[in-house]
Amino acid sequence: MASVLQAPQRQKLDPSSDDRLFYDVPRFVTHVDAGFIAQLTNLYRQRLRPEMRILDLMSSWVSHLPPEMRFMEVVGHGLNGAELAKNPRLDQHFVQNLNQELALPLPDASFDAVLNTVSVQYLQYPEAIFAEIYRVLRPGGIIIVSFSNRMFYQKAIQAWRDGDDQDHVELVKSYVQAIPGFIPPEVIANGGLGKFLPWLSLGDPFYAVISQRAI
Repeated sequence: MASVLQAPQRQKLDPSSDDRLFYDVPRFVTHVDAGFIAQLTNLYRQRLRPEMRILDLMSSWVSHLPPEMRFMEVVGHGLNGAELAKNPRLDQHFVQNLNQELALPLPDASFDAVLNTVSVQYLQYPEAIFAEIYRVLRPGGIIIVSFSNRMFYQKAIQAWRDGDDQDHVELVKSYVQAIPGFIPPEVIANGGLGKFLPWLSLGDPFYAVISQRAI
């Protein structure tokens, strides 16, 4: 596993605070707009299959899975148990701070898909977490990491705070590429005209980095 980040790049603005305390109060809101959610749900519709066992990593009270699709099992992870308990798509869930406990309490090769939605910017040790994602994926299993330009600024790592949207895409690609056995990542980018006309509000840009564990 190659190291992607230097120590300063892993830092948050409030390094002394406990992430669990920050997320202790449930937030029953969506952190991206309806256009982003529609694109994400459609991407899941295209790339996921009903027989899959899915891990929704860093999830909350909603998973944005297509409502007409039923899966073998959906396991959710997050930092707020109340939010996860309200998520109707989760068959089971667990709470874990991935910046302190880097190993997932899950068997090897036990999932067909791992999803991460608008949360990758908070991982301080992404190389270790992506190695764990690889470990729990079955051969041929898919990882879909989606993100926009929104964040809790004080909780995002410095490498994310210092970059623009294209930097974020390259950063997430580098997390995938750091783990031997992932196929070269695919990028879906819909930044819209807001990239060129930042004064014009055209909704949240949509980005997804997709890869698979090699067979």
